[in-house]
Amino acid sequence: MDFIKGLLAEPLILLFVILFLGSALGEIKIRGLSLGTSGVLLAAMVFGHFGYQVSPVIQQLGLGLFIVAVGLSAGPRFFRMMKTSGIVFGIISLLIVLIASITTIIVSKLFHLSPALSIGIMTGALTSTPGLAAALQATGDPLASVGYGIAYPFGVLAVVLFVQLLPRMLKVDLSEDLKKKSGPIRNDESPEVITIEVMTPAINKRTLKELKINRNNSVVISRVIRGDRNIIALNDTVILVRDRLVAVGLPNDLKKLSKGIGREVETNTANHDNVELRKVTVDALELIGKTIKDLELRRTYGVTVTRIERGGFEFNQNSKWRLERGDILTLVSSKGRLDDVEKLFSRKKWTVTNIHILSLSLVLLLGVFAGMIPIHFPNLGTISFGVAGGPLFIALIIGHFGRLGPIHARYYQPSNQVIRDIGLVLFLAGAGTTAGKGIVEVIQQEGFNLVIGGAIITVLPIIAGFFIARKLFKLSIIHSLGALCGGMTSTPGLGAANQLLDSEDASIAYAAAYLFALISVAVASQVLIFFL
Repeated sequence: MDFIKGLLAEPLILLFVILFLGSALGEIKIRGLSLGTSGVLLAAMVFGHFGYQVSPVIQQLGLGLFIVAVGLSAGPRFFRMMKTSGIVFGIISLLIVLIASITTIIVSKLFHLSPALSIGIMTGALTSTPGLAAALQATGDPLASVGYGIAYPFGVLAVVLFVQLLPRMLKVDLSEDLKKKSGPIRNDESPEVITIEVMTPAINKRTLKELKINRNNSVVISRVIRGDRNIIALNDTVILVRDRLVAVGLPNDLKKLSKGIGREVETNTANHDNVELRKVTVDALELIGKTIKDLELRRTYGVTVTRIERGGFEFNQNSKWRLERGDILTLVSSKGRLDDVEKLFSRKKWTVTNIHILSLSLVLLLGVFAGMIPIHFPNLGTISFGVAGGPLFIALIIGHFGRLGPIHARYYQPSNQVIRDIGLVLFLAGAGTTAGKGIVEVIQQEGFNLVIGGAIITVLPIIAGFFIARKLFKLSIIHSLGALCGGMTSTPGLGAANQLLDSEDASIAYAAAYLFALISVAVASQVLIFFL
């Protein structure tokens, strides 16, 4: 036994034992349900209970890496989303903190808890270290730390279990639910579809290439309807009077074209000629960065691109548009040709990761500096974003632009996954040993009222937050869970949400909600002192 204790006294051995045992625990499945990375948290809490402690530096490093990976992957869509529906995630996080604050007041009065202890429980339930710092500053009472330590494990585990169990209880296909709830957002550059009947004799028996319909405008002819036939619109397709052209483009350009060649008629694309519309996602690494013109889809494959979706926004097609991973192209052609192009876009090549250490180090360094900047609120005190908020803010900005000077952030997806997974387990190892330290003794000393109070302050905001996101704002389940994790400032919860679906949507919702929650929890911690 002394030999084992001696080994565990070595910081690296302790860390890797926790990671090994926690990962093994996370692999165990009961009726298809597993703890995943949360197994590391539970294993760490056991070691923490017996007095072992992972270095705070390891915990902070893990948190920084995880948050940077989230910011870099969410950045390309975060600011676009904030211009439209993204502010909803901020509202959800503010409501979660408000509900937690009201619940804290009620629980404090009901169980006769001191103000410092009550506020500490709230910050622990919301797993907010900046909130605890603000609570200590406002109350000047170390009991806030005790409340935080009691509620923190429940705050972590409750969100993780909720995220994992809810989709199973609802028996919902998360991918289909996401498609239904988060269709592309229309904007000034979104195309429309009309059908134009050709009436101008000068157009008769001329090819689309000769007509140069889209030379100086946004219009693309996707198909030609002749009688009851549907013809794929290619450059050498001959146009006859009385043909109906299915045109996609911006409204003004469509009106000009309609007046120039004929009249707008009702669109009916039902056909027996195997011409169909299909959405295809860009996933092949060798196509990323190329333009639609470079691919020559119309000439080589007989396929027409009619519109593009990026970051949840719908745009008119543009031959100079450079493709990014995750772009969704709407294509029109025959089934066989579309199958060929879909294989082209989805073809994956195994590649080494392209983590750029210089960039990653600079993002972390700038993020830590940003997190140290004090933000002063009159009559309330001073807070800072810390190791979580600072790197997230910097990573979102750099992820949005893709490159800033020597810093570039568009890594291959496997690279972000590596950074994110390593960061998460390192953070959980440190957070678990911290949460498990002395928790049994505190419960024995302070009584189960604290435990019950902490559970209430944790569970009510979780349920209310999801209900608000899902029912009030009609968000998808994955967006609702991401916003919930952000509002609860739960990094482990986001880790569990990311395992549910191969998508960045949970991270984007988390990032949007987290920044609002980070500030509002700190402010609430200092305001609550006046109500307790």
